[in-house]
Amino acid sequence: MKYVLSLDQGTTSSRAILFNRDGHIVDMAQLEFAQHYPQPGWVEHDAGEIWNTQLQVTKEVLDRVGSDGSDIAGIGISNQRETTVVWDRRTGLPISHAIVWQDRRTAGFCDELKNRGLEDEVRSRSGLVVDAYFSGTKIRWMLENVPGARKAANEGNLAFGTVDSWLIWNLTGGKIHATDPSNASRTMLYNIHEMAWDDVLLDLLEVPRSMLPDVVPSSGVIGSSDSTLFGSKIPISGVAGDQQAALFGQVCVDPGMVKNTYGTGCFMLMNTGSKAIESNNNLLTTVAWQIGDQTTYALEGSVFIGGAVVQWLRDGLGIIESSAEVEALAAQVESSEGVFLVPAFAGLGAPHWDPYARGILIGLTRGSSAAHIARAALESIAFQSADLVRAMETDSGIELDSMRVDGGAAANNILMQFQADLLAVPVVRPRIVETTAQGAAYLAGLAVGFWSGIPELRALWAEDRTFRSHMSDTDRESLTITWKRALGRSRDWIEPRKNA
Repeated sequence: MKYVLSLDQGTTSSRAILFNRDGHIVDMAQLEFAQHYPQPGWVEHDAGEIWNTQLQVTKEVLDRVGSDGSDIAGIGISNQRETTVVWDRRTGLPISHAIVWQDRRTAGFCDELKNRGLEDEVRSRSGLVVDAYFSGTKIRWMLENVPGARKAANEGNLAFGTVDSWLIWNLTGGKIHATDPSNASRTMLYNIHEMAWDDVLLDLLEVPRSMLPDVVPSSGVIGSSDSTLFGSKIPISGVAGDQQAALFGQVCVDPGMVKNTYGTGCFMLMNTGSKAIESNNNLLTTVAWQIGDQTTYALEGSVFIGGAVVQWLRDGLGIIESSAEVEALAAQVESSEGVFLVPAFAGLGAPHWDPYARGILIGLTRGSSAAHIARAALESIAFQSADLVRAMETDSGIELDSMRVDGGAAANNILMQFQADLLAVPVVRPRIVETTAQGAAYLAGLAVGFWSGIPELRALWAEDRTFRSHMSDTDRESLTITWKRALGRSRDWIEPRKNA
């Protein structure tokens, strides 16, 4: 066997990446797919298009290396989490567009749950805060609003899945309906202590148990791809939600290790080992992965707008023509000179969880330029991430000694240096930043003996560059205080709306 194939299904594109035994990328293909915004605050995907683009890029990389699938040891899947697909078991067709993790249509129902005093009950079972981010309320919305859906579900004809389950269903020709604990733990329906679907949560969100996938370990052979797809059956042997996959790809396998992924949003996870630490600071307690009968947990904080703020500079303000230009523009000034941007375009994620916050640009003077705004945009990503670190340190009792970083925006040196300055700890960027796909590949490869174990994976990880703080404690404290003031002005900006 020469390769492990990683299917990296993200929010805006589907990718297929082949890894060799050294953990290096052999080939990669990527296709973007459409984003649908039917109403303000609503975000949808065509699940059929997700599958078709994923299939197309997979065939493309296999064709380029001349593989008929027989030299592929296993398939690992990493996926955008919380995005909700419901399909008819009889036809295999989705009953509607998928509702994306960013979608806020169920915020009103989440407010109702909070007003009923159910937040502690949900958190104690699922590890999650009550928020429209997670899959459970999205399923309920579909059952209430898609004609005939509730009846079909009650008759056992509908299947729910996060995107991993949808891919597994299609890869196996509809034979296997499964997910792993890292994805199940993002639904608000899964008990992370009992490692099982939770009847109390299912009743609360009115979701029939018959819709749910089987939960299988993150590393282990689930089944095989249909032989008609790639020429040979290939074992599907690894599955993890994208951020947990990135934690594993960064080989953050010891308690206290932290990674931050700078993508569309920012997602920070701290490995907490076999202990599920309940957060007192509005972080999430989540399953990182399950290997055999060993479950590893993590604390997680999610920033909704990370690298997406750079896209806004390009598409919304038009001050750059491509995202790659932002670093050069920001480098034209030595600091933001008091300009602060809070990019709460879709509300605020952890640790604030304010769906009614909105973006604010503050501190402008006549001397403010596009360069100051660009620098403030990059710094906003680091400020939000620093908020997560402080919450994690408080919850876990573990003081951060370094942070591993990945994702597209991790290539931005100005951002990485400012992040190290704010945290006052080293920020370490690996040579291979495709850690999401790499983590899925590692989970898949371990299950089929392609790699021998964790020690071998540790040896494969390699550093590209370490950023160290050059900022004084006084400057760091002053900037943090001003950031908090700007943050406060963005909070509770819009009036809550009643939603189903």
